[in-house]
Order: sequence, then C-alpha cells, then structure tokens
Amino acid sequence: MATTADFKNGLCIDFNGKPVSIVWFQHVKPGKGPAFVKTKLRNLENGRILEKTYSAGEKIDIITVEHRPYQYLYKDEDGFNFMHSETFEQVHLDTNMIDNADLMKEGQEVEMVFLADEERCLTCELPTYVELEVTYTEPAVKGDTASTNALKSATLETGAEIMVPLFIQQGEKIRVNTVDRSYGERVK
Repeated sequence: MATTADFKNGLCIDFNGKPVSIVWFQHVKPGKGPAFVKTKLRNLENGRILEKTYSAGEKIDIITVEHRPYQYLYKDEDGFNFMHSETFEQVHLDTNMIDNADLMKEGQEVEMVFLADEERCLTCELPTYVELEVTYTEPAVKGDTASTNALKSATLETGAEIMVPLFIQQGEKIRVNTVDRSYGERVK
C-alpha cells in the first residue's frame, strides 16, 4: 500500500471509488501541528478538478492505467470515434471526455487512457502539439501594434479559434499547443 510520500504528478489513485490523476501537490510542514499534503486531482471520468488535503503519511490506493495508441476517425452526433492502431478495435467517447477536442483532425494519432483492471476507457489525450492550417484570419494592418506581442484571432481547419501573432496569414500551417491552446510556431 502506498502513502502520500509516493505522490508525483500524473500518478493515478483511487479517490472515493473514482479514478483520479494528481495534477499538483505540495507537502506542507507548518510550524505548529502535523504535516499535510495539499493536492489538486483530476477526475479521469469527467475531467473535473478536485482539491483534497491528506495527512502526511496517509495510505492511498494506486490504480493502474494503460496508455494505448488510437487514431481519431470521425465525429457524429453521439461523440467521437477512434480506432486502435494495431487491433483495429473501435471505441466511442462522449464529447465531454476530451479536453480541447476541437483541435483534433481526422486521422490524427491520440493516446487513450484505459483503467487496466476493468478495461474501461477513461479519457483521450491529444499530443502536446498538433499542426493545423489557418483557414481564416484578418490581415494585419501596419501600425496596428502598441506592443511587440500583439495577437489576433485565427480560425483553424478544425473550426477551433486561437490567438496568433499578427504576421500569420491565411493558408499557413502552424503548430498549436493542445494543453493551453497557444500558438507555437510556423510549420514549413
């Protein structure tokens, strides 16, 4: 059995019968009283962030999750459809189970997270960066900037809207960070 000393970011544990992943933790030793560990946990079933404080040394149950390669096929009215890259098994996920789903394009490789004991799909993880084409953005006007880091809105080929630097033009391919939806760089 593990304790709070085993905490690390990304560790999956059982919290009140639900699978959660540790997003952030901090060990606190106050001047008076016992030590404790503050955590932020992501529920792997619905993506909600929970805050929980554990006593230092408290016992926890670590759960086993597996990351498997899948390919995004298409979206329908019920959600998203994926296919395993090696076995060709297909999986369907609801739209609320995927963060930044509007950054996925058909044929893209993703990682599905499965609860190993139950063979149940928990969530889908996009690669950190994806390459997408800008389908629409306003042209930049000379003298538009008051600072060096001016941004404008751009619509991507998947329909997602992000902020990009003024020099990005319609038809260019750019690299987008799927974690914070930020512009990364141009792609040649």
